Amino acid sequence: QTTQEKGANSSVKGVIDSYLQMKNALAADDDKQAAASGNEMLKVFAAFNYEGLTAQQSKVIKDITDDAKEHASHIGSNAGNIKHQREHFESLSTDLYDLVKAAGTAGQTIYMDHCPMYNNNKGANWLSETKAIKNPYLGKDMPTCGIVKEELK
Repeated sequence: QTTQEKGANSSVKGVIDSYLQMKNALAADDDKQAAASGNEMLKVFAAFNYEGLTAQQSKVIKDITDDAKEHASHIGSNAGNIKHQREHFESLSTDLYDLVKAAGTAGQTIYMDHCPMYNNNKGANWLSETKAIKNPYLGKDMPTCGIVKEELK
């Protein structure tokens, strides 16, 4: 393993893993598990290892994680209010997309999906570990609403 694989790559994997748990919880309308995943993500961010990244990558990732922490915190502290969690999940998904673009996917294939109906048809994106659509914005009401827009490796 290179230094980056042990350092930043491990942290990125932890962030992605907690995000995917959150996405799957929201897709299942499980606000309590979504909150637990938000709190888990905060722990991963607190221990984020920047080892192996360039100064520019570190700056970009720090800016992204500063914003993402706020959204993860809102999701973590709002069990019982899934609508509020989903609003912050939308912004968190943008942050995670930017993080993956800057630091990679920690060796896994990630799909960027899009739901055209969320937020009065304004639409929203999210990241997924599967090609199959599991919509975190509409949950059990419309679990397969959406399309894959991009494959990230």
